[in-house]
Amino acid sequence: MESARCAVAAWRLKSIVISLNIIGAGRLGRTLARLWTKNSVFKAQDVLTAHAASASAAVAFIGAGRAATELDAMRAAAVWLLAPPDDRIAACCAALAQSGLLKPGDIVFHCSGALSSRDLTQASARGAAVASVHPLKSFADPAAAAGTFAGTFCAAEGDAAALAVLRPAFERIGARVSAIDPAAKTIYHAASVLACNYLTALLEAGVRCYEKAGFARADALAMMEPLARETLDNVFKLGPAKALTGPIARGDEHVVARQLAALSAWDPQLAMIYKELGAVAVKLAREQGGAEAAALAAIDRLLAGGR
Repeated sequence: MESARCAVAAWRLKSIVISLNIIGAGRLGRTLARLWTKNSVFKAQDVLTAHAASASAAVAFIGAGRAATELDAMRAAAVWLLAPPDDRIAACCAALAQSGLLKPGDIVFHCSGALSSRDLTQASARGAAVASVHPLKSFADPAAAAGTFAGTFCAAEGDAAALAVLRPAFERIGARVSAIDPAAKTIYHAASVLACNYLTALLEAGVRCYEKAGFARADALAMMEPLARETLDNVFKLGPAKALTGPIARGDEHVVARQLAALSAWDPQLAMIYKELGAVAVKLAREQGGAEAAALAAIDRLLAGGR
């Protein structure tokens, strides 16, 4: 791994900017590359995506690099970011390993929260140092994500030689990097999905209920915004148990029963969501301690029906 040690030494001396190639420069890949380019961390070299137009758009957003339409058109680089959809990372790694572009000591990494560095074994077999660094952030709007990236938590694992370069690379763009056990990645990513993706889905469910009650979608969103923001503020200020309000926190079985009956008659899928999340809310209410135990037990039985 002599070349990796040389790369790390050069990094520490800040005498060079390490070359970076990107395969699959979607929203996450182009955001990171833009930040690294702006902060002279990596030198964005070649960018490969599924279509030439998207590769060119990625290069324009990054502000550096050259669009590539095929893997064979890419040049050798010290660091390779594989950022296609998760189900294509292993295939991209295999293609890269077979391309002849990798040299022993090169770094290959991905940013998936669901996969670990173990999915890059074919690069390891070629002598590359591999890693995974997952930023716990939404990249729905790359420009906005780049502007607010500082302070983002990143879970990292992989070969020490790779992390010796990647950890400071992420830290120099404001990331807060912590280690994670590769075996825990699936549960870790499920937590991220619940907190981000499913929160979005839950708010959509709320919008649909407001619409059923006669409100226009735009009005429903406007009504929900202060409630949702205040709730999130309370969760992170007070903790989930103390932030819980509403009929379950009060132990009001009759309100829960009426709401569940109305939802079941209108939309059984939303009723099921209400039941499952209600069961979690009952546990929080017990921890909060404001409702009578008998009332919460009755609500628990009510919610358990049909689950």
